[in-house]
Amino acid sequence: MSKSDDEQRIIFRENAIRVGAGFVAKERSHVLDSLSTLGPHLGRWDPRDVDIDVSLQDRGGNEQRITLRTTLPGLAPLVAVAENPDVNRALGEAKRELIRQLEHQKAAREPMNNRRRLATIRHPGASAPPEATELGT
Repeated sequence: MSKSDDEQRIIFRENAIRVGAGFVAKERSHVLDSLSTLGPHLGRWDPRDVDIDVSLQDRGGNEQRITLRTTLPGLAPLVAVAENPDVNRALGEAKRELIRQLEHQKAAREPMNNRRRLATIRHPGASAPPEATELGT
């Protein structure tokens, strides 16, 4: 990892991630390090405009629950939840779920590059090859 990548992770970590209820003080740096890898997935937003709140419910229970609430400019809030008796695994699962949601949002907003307009009911023969129209006449 280059020096600029390290600097970007630190900026993202300090500005975007808020460790909330359920975590003890000694876990804070581990949680921040783990979630700072979300930086590349959130790279199109300024780190100062990104808010990620992470909380832990039912600590010590059979199914501890990690919740990541993410606020991004131009998007509805995203919430990723994972339950696991192991806090580290629950954190990883919640992070992967948030990444999945971010990728889904990205795919829904980007044009499809290799899309070919095919004839539809609204526009019959819109992009039919020339030889197809000659054969049909």
